[in-house]
Amino acid sequence: MNDLSLTSTRNRNCRNGLLLAALCLPTLIAHAQQPLKTLLVGVDRRSVTSLNGDWHYLVDQPPARSLYTSDGKIRDNGYALNTHPNIDSGPHNEEYDFATAPTLKVPGDWNTQDPTLFRFEGVVWYEHDFDFHAKPNSRTFLHFGAANYKSFVWVNQKRICDHEGGFTPFDCEVTAALKDGSNFVVVAVDSTREVDGIPSTGIDWFNYGGLTRDVSLVTLPTQFIDDYDVHLKRESTFSAVSADRLSGYIHVEGASAGTPVTLRVPEAGVNATLTTDADGRASFDLKTNKLELWSPATPKLYKVELASGQDKLTDDIGFRDIRVDGTRILLNGKAIFLQGANMHAEAPYRTGRACTDEDVKNIFGFLQDLNANFVRLAHYPHDERMERAADRDGIMIWSEIPLWQHISFEKPEVYAKAAFMLNEMIRRDRNKASVILWSVSNETPNNPVRTQFLTNLANEARKLDSTRLITSALLGPHAKGDEMVQDDPFANALDVVGQNEYIGWYDMRPEDADNIKWVLPQKPILISEFGAEAKQGVHGGKDQRWAEEQQVNVYEHQFVMINKIPQVRGLVPWILMDFRSPTRNIPKLQDGFNRKGLLSEDGKKKQAFYLFQKTYKEHSVGKPE
Repeated sequence: MNDLSLTSTRNRNCRNGLLLAALCLPTLIAHAQQPLKTLLVGVDRRSVTSLNGDWHYLVDQPPARSLYTSDGKIRDNGYALNTHPNIDSGPHNEEYDFATAPTLKVPGDWNTQDPTLFRFEGVVWYEHDFDFHAKPNSRTFLHFGAANYKSFVWVNQKRICDHEGGFTPFDCEVTAALKDGSNFVVVAVDSTREVDGIPSTGIDWFNYGGLTRDVSLVTLPTQFIDDYDVHLKRESTFSAVSADRLSGYIHVEGASAGTPVTLRVPEAGVNATLTTDADGRASFDLKTNKLELWSPATPKLYKVELASGQDKLTDDIGFRDIRVDGTRILLNGKAIFLQGANMHAEAPYRTGRACTDEDVKNIFGFLQDLNANFVRLAHYPHDERMERAADRDGIMIWSEIPLWQHISFEKPEVYAKAAFMLNEMIRRDRNKASVILWSVSNETPNNPVRTQFLTNLANEARKLDSTRLITSALLGPHAKGDEMVQDDPFANALDVVGQNEYIGWYDMRPEDADNIKWVLPQKPILISEFGAEAKQGVHGGKDQRWAEEQQVNVYEHQFVMINKIPQVRGLVPWILMDFRSPTRNIPKLQDGFNRKGLLSEDGKKKQAFYLFQKTYKEHSVGKPE
């Protein structure tokens, strides 16, 4: 067999899952290296035309014949055309009318806005009218903060773009499709869970569908700043880092080599003129005044001004160094201990997908009241408002893509989706000082194909951003004699290891935790999930399931165990607040909610909240070194 035949056979076997991922690496990478579509960074720092508000909607009942043809292709006629029924005479238009259809608020999920759609997973069509007046020498984009899960966009009957992924932003250029005056956009959003989707079908959180984050029109000059990275210069060791150098790049879309770019950080004494290379990128390494470094105690942000030609952008950026040293996590050279909680993007009080300033204010109010300095944004990128609030309030963040449990790790096309989502997440938030950890997965099965898949992703994350730490939340461990051993080989690819465990709830009794001996990697360990369910207001003995007292009992024994594990560098209980999950169906106790929260969904504090509040205030569990 010749080399070409060998390559063809290998690629075919990789696609069919017949070879280990280690052998499929070239195929995986080839599938992942798609050209990145235009993705604007810092949209929330630009002057935009908001399209938030009331959008007309129509439900496309399964099998969604208005969106998909019988062979699964996308229809560009029908609802996408936004025609109206002819009442007097003439042909039918497929018997629909957005103009007289009801409306949904955007941003927002459809499940909590229309009672008939509460458990609906499928296709909903959105339509919105808007006025537009073109500016000369400009380009215009439709920016979507996120839409779950697949999106198909038409403007004035022209198909503009598609996007897959429910938690990352995307941009569609609409310059050629817009006209002066009245315009309309039609978006079909499909929330159907798929085996080869990310996440897959078996998720343990509510599958909120719809245009769940902000939608806006962004008009820019023909040459514009679409991406930038401004960070504290990172040396090989922290002792070599002085807080007086910034490095990074500014990318100007459409720029030729030699295009001037201005970078100003007035408070830091930076006023530099850079020039782009042939790819439109202007790299820099600049001396500054002594910088006040960002930390939870002093969340200092600097005004960073970027300009090129007619385009200008100002962002608020903090500068800090995060790294590991043995089993320690160092922030600006000092060992830290992460006192945090997990949090789903569930809106307090009203439930539904968190998407407003008020939602974020409530969430961060809970974290501050808890005395937390850290939050894990489970299990997908959250609204950008979360990172902005964390930057201002001094809360460190773990951000992850939704590779959760049963992913089709053997399929190169799934790896390509994961790599693309990782790129979208990092590109959006690389300038947020609060984000200290990129996570590539949660609770995935330990096998060679998955390990190679995730190791490749971890390496991709480092290539995209070398200034942050890489983590993942691992399953297990397994019992070995009187020890609990975590020997997942994927830990070798991580800077910080997240360990999920539910001793006292799913496994063993609470008091069994006191005597467990752990064998863990000699790396910083975060107890990334632990806890027990309790219905707020249910009281009883310390061993009574679902009582607040039992939840506290589980945590108290966990604290005894954790204090015996020398490399633990953070506590991340599951979870800050009760959240909807369709798999939690015990009447009167769960009623469709995961009840492991320290607070109920309507913001009522359980006894466990006060336990963590006191523990974090006194720093009585865990040590930074």
